[in-house]
Amino acid sequence: MRVRLAAVAVGAMMVLAGCIADSDPDSASSGPVGSSVTAITIAISSSAGSSSTSSSSTSSSSTSSSSVGSSSAGSSVPANAAAGTTALGVLATLAVKGRAPKTGYQRDLFGEAWIDKVQVDGGHNGCRTREDILRRDLTDLLLKPGTGGCTVLTGVLLDPYTGSTIHFVRGQDTSALVQIDHVVALSDSWQKGAQQLAQSQRENLANDPLNLLAVDGKANQSKGAGDAATWLPMNKAVRCDYVARQVAVKAKYHLWVTEAEGAAIARVLRGCPGQLVPTDAQVAVPLLTG
Repeated sequence: MRVRLAAVAVGAMMVLAGCIADSDPDSASSGPVGSSVTAITIAISSSAGSSSTSSSSTSSSSTSSSSVGSSSAGSSVPANAAAGTTALGVLATLAVKGRAPKTGYQRDLFGEAWIDKVQVDGGHNGCRTREDILRRDLTDLLLKPGTGGCTVLTGVLLDPYTGSTIHFVRGQDTSALVQIDHVVALSDSWQKGAQQLAQSQRENLANDPLNLLAVDGKANQSKGAGDAATWLPMNKAVRCDYVARQVAVKAKYHLWVTEAEGAAIARVLRGCPGQLVPTDAQVAVPLLTG
């Protein structure tokens, strides 16, 4: 059944219970951390994002799939889609299905938190992923000597979700003020196709800079595992970028949307129909300087 954007029903709020906040506040065991402000931009890349067609032992939704505004049910945008593609256009290629059961979901199915051994930008650079995103998204950095340029001691975050300015200070009682959000929550992705990905692909999804933003800790906790149908940033100025980034992640990793989620994303994007899907370079982590 083809689902038209203008006719997608709005409803079905997502259950947030059991979501895991991967804030990974800095501690003695968390390793180095790390710099510059970046807009919420999108990329679709073939690296670390191809889908797995192997069957999963976990049951999926029995709801038949369609695509949002597309004549090809279950189609997906190529992982190497060119820059200039609109988010609305990519949204139209995403499959639309019901939410699969959360049965079997565990955070470690996406690998150790912030593992460096992944095939995405920043992988294998010697820094944990949290540190890479801090180095990318914070300004006025003070890096810890002797950490190879990884660890951020202090910095300033212009939080995209609230619009507030946060002065980050690394420490047991202060690091959690800045958390790293999975733009597409891992629990949500599990129920919308990630069950069918290989372990390595799930690890890529959990550590892909495309799917990560440094944000206000309280805002991240408020979001939980919500999708666009249940949560959007209070800062309306970034909503177009935010949902476009969710669309890009779902296209890259071949995840689907629910009807309510697709409708919510479409409502936002109709206010910015020219919102584009840029390149991986616009979300890349900075090269190490230490």
